[in-house]
Amino acid sequence: MIRKILLFAGRSLLFFILAVFLVVVIMYLRCPVYRFPQPHPFAGQQIYNPYQGMDPSHWRKANFQVQSYAWCGLTDGRKNSNKQIHDIYSMLGYDVIGISDYMKINRYGHGEPSYVPIYEHGYSIKKTHQILIGARRVLWRDYPIYQNIDYKQNIINHLRKDNQLIFLAHPLLRYGYTIRDMRYLTNYDGIEVLNNARLSIHHWDEALSTGHFATVIGDDDGHDLSNPDEAGRRCTIINAPAVTAADIIDALKRGNAFSADVAWIPRESYANKRIKHDDLPVVTAVDVVHDTLQVAVDRPAAFRFIGQEGKLRKTDTATARALYVIQPADTYVRTEVTFPNGTVYYLNPVIRYNGVYPVEQPMASVDKGLTLLFRIIYVIVGAGVLSWLYLRYFRRRRTSRE
Repeated sequence: MIRKILLFAGRSLLFFILAVFLVVVIMYLRCPVYRFPQPHPFAGQQIYNPYQGMDPSHWRKANFQVQSYAWCGLTDGRKNSNKQIHDIYSMLGYDVIGISDYMKINRYGHGEPSYVPIYEHGYSIKKTHQILIGARRVLWRDYPIYQNIDYKQNIINHLRKDNQLIFLAHPLLRYGYTIRDMRYLTNYDGIEVLNNARLSIHHWDEALSTGHFATVIGDDDGHDLSNPDEAGRRCTIINAPAVTAADIIDALKRGNAFSADVAWIPRESYANKRIKHDDLPVVTAVDVVHDTLQVAVDRPAAFRFIGQEGKLRKTDTATARALYVIQPADTYVRTEVTFPNGTVYYLNPVIRYNGVYPVEQPMASVDKGLTLLFRIIYVIVGAGVLSWLYLRYFRRRRTSRE
């Protein structure tokens, strides 16, 4: 009797594994092959300045990556309660507190003007994740085992239908996104360049150098806020007239925001972090006057102007206002501002364009011919494998009977 039960359980488990495997295989086979536009640097006679008209009294501090207890504690973040997250970030002076649970839109604080629906999409081995801001529903589709650029583009396109903003999460972590991906992927809004796990500066410069107006966000991505090292280190500072979801999303979309790497001391208490956050430097101006980029802050700092391929164009030190004359060869220029205590601000770039809003880039399109060809090959190979397995099983049973 016990043997029969174990045999039944074993067969049931085997059938379940085979069913899951079949679903995953079908999901992979359904992905189309994409034709990607050739990458071209930004070009044009005009300069797009995402900070045009910004008001220095309207800076709002945000974090869009922190996980809470979800899915019965199966995912990272199981030690964080919603209230604990909200209390800690409120104490540190954050205006927007986004809880990015895995594959789940957290509704804590729903109804408050500052509430923005967010979640982190993805369960792939390589951590090819996306941060969805202004999310309407969860996309359950993903490619858990392997993702080439076609699979990544397909997920982005599906996410676009139900989310206002798509940010590629921590690209450098396990190389979930490669440098090559940054040259070709389309239809996303920005990159989580700053994350407590990784800084993906090279990925950002690669995207910008190939004509993708990818704006920057920075997040803690904390999983255990009982450890003060996991909160208050990296954030996004947004210039919005009001702390409402509509204003925050609109400013992020236009690039009227920057990321801050706040000076960090290991095991620093939250009380000390609060003092530091209360005295964060203020960006007072980012202007383009004729051919000159002018960046000003409220205290002396060191400035680095970065251009095409991530190359350093100019430095200024011990000044509260720095200028850079944009050269004809400059396709974009972004600014890094380092303050004496070690805090660094990463500003979005000013870019060349011809008056067309820069987010309107050529999109990757489905290559119908190659998609059909590959699906025919997959079907033929799959049929061959199934036939071989069936014949092998059939012959084994016939041999055993004889």
